[in-house]
Amino acid sequence: MLRTGASRLNTIYIVAGLIKRLFSSTGVLLKPIRIFRHVACEGPGYLGEFLDRQGIPWQVVCIDEKHAVPPQTDDISGLVFMGGNMSVNGPFEWIDAEIELIRRALEEAVPVMGICFGGQLVARAFGGVVTRGHGMEIGWHSLRRTEGCRCDGWLDGLPERFDSFQWHGDTFSIPPGCEPLLQSDCYSRQAFVHGDHLAMQFHLEMTERMVRGWIDHYATDLKGDSHCIQPTEEMIRALPARIEALHAVADRIYGAWIARVAAREGVVDA
Repeated sequence: MLRTGASRLNTIYIVAGLIKRLFSSTGVLLKPIRIFRHVACEGPGYLGEFLDRQGIPWQVVCIDEKHAVPPQTDDISGLVFMGGNMSVNGPFEWIDAEIELIRRALEEAVPVMGICFGGQLVARAFGGVVTRGHGMEIGWHSLRRTEGCRCDGWLDGLPERFDSFQWHGDTFSIPPGCEPLLQSDCYSRQAFVHGDHLAMQFHLEMTERMVRGWIDHYATDLKGDSHCIQPTEEMIRALPARIEALHAVADRIYGAWIARVAAREGVVDA
């Protein structure tokens, strides 16, 4: 990765090797997606591959490396907040800064996507609450549409039920004005949307390497007594096929969000 100009973007890193760019109707390059990483092992994963394949530029702000939170939104086309093993209610200045940034993005109509911890950040920023759940949900769990969900194109092309990868103990409420999207047997609030903004409790970005890495890195989580914690041997059973199916789901949901990003930027063909 290449460091950008420190005077403008402080300590943000921008991914190299993205030759293709999406053009708007005015001929202006699509501005990058800014991704916030909170733990080294919880990076963009497949999301980065998806964006690369679409020719969409993206940047990573590494909070785990003490990068500052850039407050501006005029140099980006969207914001993504990844997972983490901390609480969004924790006493960290960078959490407050990210929540403030999400609120600014809402005011300025900059599309936001939150993943697990990132989804909880979005929930708090939008007026919801995040609390400790009834037990950890870990492994492969089936998701289904929330009853009465209009869905508004977010789940087009997906079956009524599909598997997702989970690793969380906290849970969010649905903020005022937001629409619940998905639920699992273990947790009834798995995703919500508000206009062009999406918050998810689950992980679509997983790769085989990430799954195995989390099993090692977060091994103590697997010792809990929650019935929603999947045994390790089940988590890695048929892993390549499960990852392939997960990425097919990711293509649809990421694609729905990127379509909204592109529409906001006036892109003709995203």
